[in-house]
Amino acid sequence: MIKQRHSKSDIASKLAQADELSQQGKLQSEIAKSLHVSVMTLHRWRKAADHAAGESATALGRTQDRIATLELENLRLRRLVTDLLLEQMRRAEAISDKTSSS
Repeated sequence: MIKQRHSKSDIASKLAQADELSQQGKLQSEIAKSLHVSVMTLHRWRKAADHAAGESATALGRTQDRIATLELENLRLRRLVTDLLLEQMRRAEAISDKTSSS
């Protein structure tokens, strides 16, 4: 028997069909037979899809952590800039008071 390679879109399509058939109560062997693949191939495809979904979820978590860190840093820098501007305004006011009283 010749091994057949399936494209990622074919695999995704067949996994979606397999999910539909599974929801209809079909056995894995019946599903595999109707999709013209082995039960082991279906298992490998599902495992790979689950792993890919887990990696993207992990990457999303890292991205969200990075965003939270950057938001905290942004808040800290805004407060620092505000404090510096207030200090600058106080000095400018003090200088204007000195020149007006002289």
